[in-house]
Amino acid sequence: MEVDIVNALVLLANFVVVPAVAYGSQLALGALGITLVYGILRFANFSHGDLMAFGTMVAILGTWQLQAWDIGLGLLPTALLALPVGVVAAVIVSLAADRMVFRFYRLRRSAPIILSIASVGVMFVLNGAVRLIIGPDNRAFLDGARYLISAREFKSLTGLAEGLSVRTSQVLTLALAVLAVAALFWFLRRTRAGKAMRAYADNEDLALLSGIEPSRVVLLTWVITASLAATAGTLYGLDKSFHPFTYFQLLLPMFAAAIVGGIGQPHGAIAGGFLIAFSEIALTYPYKKFLQYLLPEDLHPDGLVQLLSTDYKLSVSFVILVVVLLWRPTGLFGGRLS
Repeated sequence: MEVDIVNALVLLANFVVVPAVAYGSQLALGALGITLVYGILRFANFSHGDLMAFGTMVAILGTWQLQAWDIGLGLLPTALLALPVGVVAAVIVSLAADRMVFRFYRLRRSAPIILSIASVGVMFVLNGAVRLIIGPDNRAFLDGARYLISAREFKSLTGLAEGLSVRTSQVLTLALAVLAVAALFWFLRRTRAGKAMRAYADNEDLALLSGIEPSRVVLLTWVITASLAATAGTLYGLDKSFHPFTYFQLLLPMFAAAIVGGIGQPHGAIAGGFLIAFSEIALTYPYKKFLQYLLPEDLHPDGLVQLLSTDYKLSVSFVILVVVLLWRPTGLFGGRLS
């Protein structure tokens, strides 16, 4: 019986916990970019998903070029070397979009909805550019060690019936997400520029009277947001695969994560990202085999014991978003950059 319980826990870890931690880290990074733009520039940026796609596309092209030159990192993916190029590309594109589109409306103090509508136009332009450059098909990075430990190796080491596989991309996702979040919070809390951004987000007029330069705050906001977007997109592509339309679909769970946690609140974006990820995966996982380990044979379920079909995975984040807005409109952690 004890072995069955361990097997059940390993099964759950392999198909729910480990994937949800990696996916939650990716959503958290994406939601952080959304919440920073909303908290500081005060509009919902619907082009964020395609900004992720653009940065990831450049990272893939850089990876392919490095592979052609026989440059790599051995067991680690070459994408880590190409990621800085993807970040720079995303920063350039976001600053260009601000200069050519958002700045015009910001200087005229247009309503946030106008800026949000403008971001939809930027989204379509970026989406078209990505499809034109790299094509609409699935793309892969294709190098580095795929697994840190495979299910077969785990079974051989433990003697259990169930195996636990941990992909290199999943560990990298968690590690880079932790580093990125730690660096962001250190910057916002410990540096003068970070404190200026928080002051600007809290009260724009008072910040201007205090001598804070708004153009510098805007510049830093886009640089940080684009860096997080390219990093999150590349990690998602490494963990799964790159498809331009997928990043558009990620907008809903990322916005849900930002709003559920408290739009404009970085802590909330991280918590919301993991909440959405665990909910999506846990609710669409078939628990038949899990319950077979825990229940007597005469009580074994016949069906998949799946609460929701994977076809409805995206609807989970939407339902959570609606419930939180009805129950606590300001989100779990309120809504102020801190």
